Amino acid sequence: MERVRRRTLGCNLWPPGRVLLGVIELLTPSSPDNDEEAVLPGPLWRHALWVAGITVLGVGLGWAGALFRIGPEEYGLPPAAPGPVWPYLVAWTVTGLAAAAVLRAAAARVPVYSPGGIAVVLTMLGTRLSLGWRPEAPVLGAMAGAALTAAAIWCALALRPGSRRDLGGGVTSGG
Repeated sequence: MERVRRRTLGCNLWPPGRVLLGVIELLTPSSPDNDEEAVLPGPLWRHALWVAGITVLGVGLGWAGALFRIGPEEYGLPPAAPGPVWPYLVAWTVTGLAAAAVLRAAAARVPVYSPGGIAVVLTMLGTRLSLGWRPEAPVLGAMAGAALTAAAIWCALALRPGSRRDLGGGVTSGG
């Protein structure tokens, strides 16, 4: 069986764990037992790459969700509001980078439940709402502040002393 895999994948790509470990950890950085809540240690470049990838995913999904409101009128619904799209994409990219960085920083210290999912959802919702509605700068700032506050609250819940699991070899019940 191993020889067949080696032939189909090529000699330089075996074992796949070595080659794909970084990609798999980047996409699903969880513990080996597939626990959603895990400490995410690693070098700074991996954290930065994760933050950038999560932000691009959130902004991209938000933009894709708003495309039916961005296109020309002959394709369906008229645009929700006139004006350029790029300032809103830049604003939510910066907000997404900040939210993902805060969540990843907390996840590098303590187990945080689904930091990538939270960052993607916050960034996607903000992008989608902004592109469909095109709010003024104060409202856009309030929306970004609400997203960053939600990310900070999510981190604070994970960082509170009572939320940490006893991962040490202490006394357990029944033992």
